[in-house]
Amino acid sequence: MGRLIAAATILAVAYLGVTLAQVWGASREDAAGPAEAIVVLGAAQYDGRPSPALQARLDHAADLYQRGHAPVIWVTGGQRPGDRTTEGKSGYDYLRTRGLPDEALQIENQGRNTWESLAATARFLRERGTTEVLLVSHPYHSYRVAGIARELGLTPLVSPTKGRPLAAMDTARALGRETAAVALGRLVGYRRLTGIDQRLPPAIPRADDRPIARDWGPPAPLLEG
Repeated sequence: MGRLIAAATILAVAYLGVTLAQVWGASREDAAGPAEAIVVLGAAQYDGRPSPALQARLDHAADLYQRGHAPVIWVTGGQRPGDRTTEGKSGYDYLRTRGLPDEALQIENQGRNTWESLAATARFLRERGTTEVLLVSHPYHSYRVAGIARELGLTPLVSPTKGRPLAAMDTARALGRETAAVALGRLVGYRRLTGIDQRLPPAIPRADDRPIARDWGPPAPLLEG
């Protein structure tokens, strides 16, 4: 019995170690390339004003769009308790102030966590025959969001935001959080971990719309980067 416990412990530690290395490696890789749609994962907003984390994702998505990586950006994220608007709507409004055309933007504003937002977006995309997506989130989120997207039938590339490196404690917390989520998700399926974003400590500090799914309209022109 003791040998079995020791062997199981070694396997568990090895599995977590490999997962940690994969999460870390993905956080350092920018796989930006041609796609059919850019998908921005939501983050906090304050009464319609994107938080610094969300603004960084939106700015990066706008840059990818302007460089011609995809003809449309999907902004995602629902409404947290006490909010008057959604992460998706605040992202849409912000990108409009950046000068992006309305026909280049789509909103998913019902998801309460990463899986729900990607699942809803994937459903809309598949209805349009779209599967190739370029995901935008913070670096330590990269491996998990790609895994969720593949579980939902999408073909993902991930281009994480750029910014100042996190402090050592925040880096450890982010890596630990995502390693735990990925390790469990690969074993039982990410869908069963719906809400993990709320149950785990945040990787970085965070502080009446109807569902919107407009017709895409004519594709926006691709700008040369």
